[in-house]
Amino acid sequence: MISDPLLWVFAALGAFMVGVSKAGITGLSILSIALFNHVFPSSKQASGLVLPLLIFGDIVAVLSYRKHTQWRYLWKLMPWTAAGVVLGYFALGHISDRTARILIGAIIVSLCALGYWRRYLNAQTQEATETWHWALGAALGVVAGFITLIANAAGPLMSIYLVAMRLPKMEFVGTAAVFFMVLNLFKVPFMVKLGLITPQSFEFNLALAPAVLLGAFAGRWLLMRINQQLFEKLVLGLSAAAGILLIV
Repeated sequence: MISDPLLWVFAALGAFMVGVSKAGITGLSILSIALFNHVFPSSKQASGLVLPLLIFGDIVAVLSYRKHTQWRYLWKLMPWTAAGVVLGYFALGHISDRTARILIGAIIVSLCALGYWRRYLNAQTQEATETWHWALGAALGVVAGFITLIANAAGPLMSIYLVAMRLPKMEFVGTAAVFFMVLNLFKVPFMVKLGLITPQSFEFNLALAPAVLLGAFAGRWLLMRINQQLFEKLVLGLSAAAGILLIV
């Protein structure tokens, strides 16, 4: 799968950052995206190879934070996200890696800008907020499902949504953990059908699983030591950085 020892170092660091982002600061998924894109020239190939690592990280995060899950936010997203995954399955063979990256990056950067604008806008009525919640959940659900099948890049979108919901950091991570575990498990049959998950790729996943677990412990340690305001700023800032990275 990988013959260059240096690429194995990048892959191990990417797996470590998967664990950190799943159990700690969700926005740090930017680092795992960057590292795996360096290891694998094709974002489509990386999407299938990395998926089992993400699922392992999701399971660890769910076991750690399941009692903090806010299910009402998940019900708003799941049907729309499933529709986006199906749409991404049919579009995968008709969209280039470069086009996918630019599209995803532009969406993420735009939503981050909108999130910052909303965060610092003082005059918001409760009615307007609820309308925003429904519209944001539907739109982000479809887009997240679509781009997660192509490039495993739904993390920043989910982060923007949960920051907009103003969830405390523990509820944020617990809700995100369940959402991505369900979403990533739903993606597996599509990835197998597309030939992006194979017995050979799973051997690669097993070799990197310990790095994910180590990252999860580091992520939990980090989460316990930052305050809510810093947490939200990190999530939005790193999500914006992820979008810019995909564009350039």
